[in-house]
Amino acid sequence: MINIALVGFGLSGRYLQAPYITANANYHLKTIVTSNALAKELYPEAQIVSSIEDVLADSSIDLVSIASPNATHYEYAKKALLANKHVLVEKPLASTSQEAEELILLAKKQNKVLSVFQNRRFDSDFLTVQKILKAKLLGDIVSYEVRYDRYKPVLNPKKWKETPSPGSGIIYDLGPHILDQALVLFGVPQKVWGQTYTQREGSLIDDAFDIYLSYDNMTVKLSSSLLVREESPRYRINGTKGSFVKYGIDHQEDHLKAGIMPQMAGFGVEPIENQGAIYSNIGDVIIKGKVETEVGNWGLLFQNLYEAIAEGKDLFIKPELVLEQIKIIEAVKQL
Repeated sequence: MINIALVGFGLSGRYLQAPYITANANYHLKTIVTSNALAKELYPEAQIVSSIEDVLADSSIDLVSIASPNATHYEYAKKALLANKHVLVEKPLASTSQEAEELILLAKKQNKVLSVFQNRRFDSDFLTVQKILKAKLLGDIVSYEVRYDRYKPVLNPKKWKETPSPGSGIIYDLGPHILDQALVLFGVPQKVWGQTYTQREGSLIDDAFDIYLSYDNMTVKLSSSLLVREESPRYRINGTKGSFVKYGIDHQEDHLKAGIMPQMAGFGVEPIENQGAIYSNIGDVIIKGKVETEVGNWGLLFQNLYEAIAEGKDLFIKPELVLEQIKIIEAVKQL
C-alpha cells in the first residue's frame, strides 16, 4: 500500500483526486495539506496539516500529490523529490519548460516517479475518439478540432487565478488538457502557431486562445474561451473516409460534485443524447449514425501510477510529453 499526501483541497484535491485515491485499495490517504475544515469531516482517517513541510518530514509518506495553485507546482514538486517522495503534479507541471526539465532530471536523479494529473486523458469522449481513430473509421485524418469552452464572464474570486504571472491564464488552465490529447494522438507537431486573447471586462490574463499544430497533410486546431454561452461541438474530426462530430464533455466531474462516487452504478456514464455522430464508409458500406460513448475513468491514472511505483511499469502520463505541451504554450504566448 502506498501512503499518499494530498497537498491542496480545492477543486482538484477534493473532487477530482481524493475520491479516486480512496477508491483504490492500493492507496492510503494519510495526509491532507489544507486549512479547509471540511477535509477532516470527509476523510476522518486522514491527518490534516497546514504545511507541505509537515509532509516532507514524514518518512512514511511515499507519494505527494500536488493540487495547489499553479505558481506553487514547481517549488513543491522540487521539495518533494528532494525529500525522496514520488510526485504527482496537477497540470501544469510547471510554469516554464526550463522548470519542467529541471523536475524531470531531478526525478531521474532521485530515482522517483514523476507524473502529471492529466485526467482528461481518460475522459469518456477522448476514449471514444481514440477508439474511432484506432479503428481507422474515418480513414486518414486531415483535420482535428477541439474546443474546451466555459461561460464565466465574471472574474474568478480566487485571486491567484486572475493575477498575471507565469502559469496563469486559460492557456495554462484548460490548454494542457486538449494539448495532451492531441500529442497522444499525433505526437509532437512540425509547426506551432496561435494566439491568446483577453476578452472579459476587467481581466488581466488571457481568457481565450487558438492553437494550431501542423503535421504532414493534417492540421490540429485547439480553442478555448470563457465567453462561450452556447455550446459548440467539442470534437470535429475529418478524414479521407468521413467525419465525426461530438457535443458534450465527460461527466465525471459533475458526478463527483453531485456526490456520485466512482464505485457507484452509472458513474462516468454519459447521457445518450451526447453520443457523437459519425458519417463514414468502409468499402462500399455507408455508415451514418451515433457512436456509443465509452465510460470515463480517471481512476485508470491512479492505478497506472501505483503500478509504475510498485511494479516498475511504464507511466501513461510521461512528464517528457508534458514538457512538449509547455513548450507549445510558450511558443504561442511569444507570438
